Amino acid sequence: MNRTEEIQNGKVWVGIEFGSTRIKAVLIGADYVPLASGVHDWCNQLEGGIWTYSLDAVRQGLQASFADLMQNVQKEYGVPLTTAAGFGISAMMHGYLAFDGSGNLLVPFRTWRNSMTGEAAEKLTKAFSFNIPERWSIAHLYQAILKQEPHVPEIRYITTLAGYVHELLTGERVLGIGDASGMFPIDPKTGAYDAGMCSIFAELTAGTPFQQKLTGILPRIVPAGECAGTLTETGAKLLDPTGVFQAGVPFCPPEGDAQTGMTATNSITPKTGNVSAGTSIFAMTVLEQSLQHVHREIDIVTTPCGDPVAMVHCNNCSSDLDAWVRMFGGLLTAAGAAKEKSALYDMLYTLAAQGEPDCGGVIAYNYVSGEQITGLERGVPMLMRRPDSRFTVENLMRSLVYSCMATLKIGTDILTQEEHVQLDRIYAHGGLFKTPTASQPFLAAALGVDVTLMQSAGEGGAWGIALLAAYMSRTERSESLTDYLNSRVFAGMKGETVSPKQEDADGITAYMRMYRSGLSAERTASQVM
Repeated sequence: MNRTEEIQNGKVWVGIEFGSTRIKAVLIGADYVPLASGVHDWCNQLEGGIWTYSLDAVRQGLQASFADLMQNVQKEYGVPLTTAAGFGISAMMHGYLAFDGSGNLLVPFRTWRNSMTGEAAEKLTKAFSFNIPERWSIAHLYQAILKQEPHVPEIRYITTLAGYVHELLTGERVLGIGDASGMFPIDPKTGAYDAGMCSIFAELTAGTPFQQKLTGILPRIVPAGECAGTLTETGAKLLDPTGVFQAGVPFCPPEGDAQTGMTATNSITPKTGNVSAGTSIFAMTVLEQSLQHVHREIDIVTTPCGDPVAMVHCNNCSSDLDAWVRMFGGLLTAAGAAKEKSALYDMLYTLAAQGEPDCGGVIAYNYVSGEQITGLERGVPMLMRRPDSRFTVENLMRSLVYSCMATLKIGTDILTQEEHVQLDRIYAHGGLFKTPTASQPFLAAALGVDVTLMQSAGEGGAWGIALLAAYMSRTERSESLTDYLNSRVFAGMKGETVSPKQEDADGITAYMRMYRSGLSAERTASQVM
């Protein structure tokens, strides 16, 4: 079949991912190549000291991104998109969406970006002997219990953003195992929520207003490759109010952005990993064996197949860099030399590549929000330099790019230096790598490993969840996701690999010495400003 026939006959798959600044919809064909996409920009709000998105914005963004996809399909292929062989929803992991028995949201959505659950995270980590980060759903729930928030007795279920959207469309309250692993720890032997830790949580909350059984309020886990529901009539009307796209399409389990990033980079086997870099940055390393110690800087989540993954998650990545780029763009506009956004980034990344390896003593802290890895409850972007630092635009830009990776390096060094985890290669994707001139070799130097950008790197998690939807349609039911990706999706796909350069590695080492020394000033600034 040609592309038009694939679309008309429904031999296509759709993936939609809710990122922190953009909602993207992707349509792929039988050869897994993206045929069309649609996007909708959105942004979180800081309300009452809490980072949140409204549920109205979620629904509107879902409709807008899908409408853009449908419009682009009609424009490109001359036929409407009316159905698909499979559909998948992905979104930012973690956070807190708590509902009562009637489906009413009890408190505004608390996203992964909030660092307000320190007490709960510490107590749960100690009780479980398992790292529970502040952004995990169970940390948010336990913090609400500890604070005796009025909504706690009314809680009947909690979910993630992907789980919420999936339920809107299918009526099913489920999650893929990867997204579920960012809500509560998973037992790798059973592929279910850890029963022992559930019992400990029941003991911790005995005598409190929270009287629900934990497994009763968490979404049911559906394995990768299984059908997790179908598009209902109500869901179809929400997704496409024009009525063109029809109900009945099967949905794969909703997954987190970390898992779709792993799928989109084919990094779900041991000794492989990927780095996703945008508003936040995180590295996922598939483990050969369990870590020897509990590290507060490292989460243990899972691949879409349920295998253990060491996750180094940093709340802050490109937001401060983007702010500086906007400022430089404003300067150029005022000077009558305005540049388009992509050309402006290209120019500034090129300048960053020309900076000194140690940035000439110019140190940037990109903390827009709090950061657990470096012990910050809140963030204050800050630039620091000595009087004799070489303050040039090249060194400034290089420092801003370094700052996007600095906290990630602190966490990843624990894996490689203390736990002796071996990495063969890192696959990179996300907005920071749209212009790889500086970011790709800098990341290779920071992590001390080859970094590969696949041809598909720009498609991101929306493509990844579309692949998981396609995996659900496989004809050979016993075929593993690893084999499916290797033999069908990525066979013959090219990528560009960069190895660490010693000069860059030495420069980043020097930069990180200064960066670590200045963290005390950053902590003070975050407290007094």
